[in-house]
Amino acid sequence: MLVLRSALTRVLASRTLAPQVCSSFATGPRQYDGTFYEFRTYYLKPSKMNEFLENFKKNAHLRTAHSELVGFWSVEFGGRMNKVFHIWKYDNFAHRTEVRKALAKDKEWQEQFLIPNLALIDKQESEITYLVPWCKIEKPPKEGVYELATFQMKPGGPALWGDAFKRAVHAHVNLGYTKLVGVFHTEYGALNRVHVLWWNESADSRAAGRHKSHEDPRVVAAVRESVNYLVSQQNMLLIPTSFSPLK
Repeated sequence: MLVLRSALTRVLASRTLAPQVCSSFATGPRQYDGTFYEFRTYYLKPSKMNEFLENFKKNAHLRTAHSELVGFWSVEFGGRMNKVFHIWKYDNFAHRTEVRKALAKDKEWQEQFLIPNLALIDKQESEITYLVPWCKIEKPPKEGVYELATFQMKPGGPALWGDAFKRAVHAHVNLGYTKLVGVFHTEYGALNRVHVLWWNESADSRAAGRHKSHEDPRVVAAVRESVNYLVSQQNMLLIPTSFSPLK
């Protein structure tokens, strides 16, 4: 009996001292800041682009009185034509809810902009994104053109592909081939999607920088590593409107 008791004690002790294995659903650096960015894309009816932009320019102050507009662009190349893209900043989801409620009660906004423009819009899309933890929005030094490059990554989140993607982005920036405005990771929309917003002086300078970067072995090596986690990619050339904060 004494031998059995001693053996049982040793077994229980070993179970008590065994390391505890905990699983985690975290897929990368946590987003502690509640600030997020809403990407909105409006597809306008043919021949209605100028009318929509003029109306927005005239009434933009009514909308920006409620929340911050980061940038507003018309899409020059990439995908469907007659398209505008804009980014709005919110402190958190409660803030966005408050803004939407306030807009619903804003008669001036409703009558001067929303109702007249509804007939001009064919389709709307919205995505909620966070800035990646290693990036903040950088304002370009002067007016130019923008490129929104969208990358659909393999499932697994930044824990899987974050470091490789970061090295690829920094390779382009650190070697002077383009200027980075921001890197955004989708929270609502297509998951495992990353948007990179670039700035260049012109479409031609963008093309020249891209061609040079493709011949730089340092960039090629960094991009090749990130491509292992890539499913698909697409891009758009964006022209800032006269009322866009980002020019």
